[in-house]
Amino acid sequence: MLDSMKSGALPLSSLNHISLLCRSVEDSLNFYQNVLGFTPIRRPGSLDFDGAWLFKYGIGIHLLQSPDPEAIPKKTEINPKDNHISFQCESMALVKKKLEDLNIAYIQQRVEEGGIYVDQLFFHDPDGFMIEICNCDVLPVIPLGDSEAVSVCKRVNLGIMPQQKMGAMQYASTEESHITCA
Repeated sequence: MLDSMKSGALPLSSLNHISLLCRSVEDSLNFYQNVLGFTPIRRPGSLDFDGAWLFKYGIGIHLLQSPDPEAIPKKTEINPKDNHISFQCESMALVKKKLEDLNIAYIQQRVEEGGIYVDQLFFHDPDGFMIEICNCDVLPVIPLGDSEAVSVCKRVNLGIMPQQKMGAMQYASTEESHITCA
C-alpha cells in the first residue's frame, strides 16, 4: 500500500499543468514561448473555447481566453508574496540579462538559510501572473515531523522530442535522458 494512502493523502504522482486565464491568449502564448521557452502542443478538439496548451520542463501550461478580459485585475507591483510559479535555472546571470534585453521589469531577492544562499528573480506575465526564476535546488528538502523522506530530483536534458506517429494522430513526446536524485 502506498504511504500516501495510509496517511489519507490522494495517490498523486506529479504536477501535470497549471491553467491561466488570459486577456489575450495570443500575447500570453508569445510570452510563454519566447520568454520562458515553452512549446505549443495539441489541445483536444472537443474543447469549445479559445485557448492554447504548452509544455516544457515536465509541466504543462494551459492558457484560457477570459470571456471578460477587462475583469482580469491589472497588476503593476511585483510582489514576491503573490501567487506564482517558480522555475529552476542554471544561470541567474543569463536569465537576468535576457529579462533586461526584453525590457521585462523584475525584482531580485536573495534568501539565506544556514549559510546557503538562494537567488530569486520575480516578474509578471502579460496578465500579471507572477513568475519566479531561482536557484532553489541548493536548499535541502527536509521533511517536518514524522513525514516520509523526500527525494530531490534534478532533471537534465528534458525536452520535446520530434513528432511520433501513433495511429491517425501525432503526439509530441518527452524523453528524460537523465534524472539525478539526491
